[in-house]
Amino acid sequence: MNPTYLKIEVVRTFRSTRFVLFAIAFPVVMFLLQSNVFGSAEINIAAVIMVNMMVFGTFSAAMTSGGKLALERSIGWQRQLRLTPLSGAGYLGGKALSAMLVALPSLILVPLAGVFLQDVHLGPAAWLRLVLGIWLGAIPLVLLGLLLGQFGTPDSMQPVSMVVTMTMGFLGGVFIPIDAMPSWMSDLAQLTPTYWLIQLVRPAVTDHLTVSFPAALGVLAAWTAVLGALVIRRYRKDSARV
Repeated sequence: MNPTYLKIEVVRTFRSTRFVLFAIAFPVVMFLLQSNVFGSAEINIAAVIMVNMMVFGTFSAAMTSGGKLALERSIGWQRQLRLTPLSGAGYLGGKALSAMLVALPSLILVPLAGVFLQDVHLGPAAWLRLVLGIWLGAIPLVLLGLLLGQFGTPDSMQPVSMVVTMTMGFLGGVFIPIDAMPSWMSDLAQLTPTYWLIQLVRPAVTDHLTVSFPAALGVLAAWTAVLGALVIRRYRKDSARV
């Protein structure tokens, strides 16, 4: 991994006002709004919504890799990089790791809002499971962004990313808590990786409507394997055209 290339990718992302608003500020605002709208006597709804918004912020950050990749493909920059010592694995890996790094602000700011503004209190083990679980569990979402970027264009990536993020957000239980979903929507939720990412860490805040850790981990691993294979295959197909 080239540190200079990685630094450029991260700085480039944080210079985007749209990214800062949508992936960092919006999850915090939505958390505060939803935690005051929804209520439940059985579970700590603020903590559950906090988990959802941490996932949303991470998902939004994960999708940034696709837009940059589509732009570089369109201007021929990806072809130029293939002529440099930077390998394909280094190129895609840099894109993926930069997306993981820019996801960290939402994993910090949303919990801070939970602790100081909504009185969310968890133990050290629970916080570790939340932050580390969501961060590492977002790998298939990063790969999804890379895959879309391998097919999309600069003009199409913004609406496509928005549609994918919002659709998976609603169906996966990010915007509508699983506890408030009708049964048919709960069934659809299980078809999305966002649902399983939430389920990976949800037991840290509640034992209501949760699945086992091995089940959530297994589904996310399957998503990672499939999406990773598709990203590599598409990149190699593009490389063969040079």
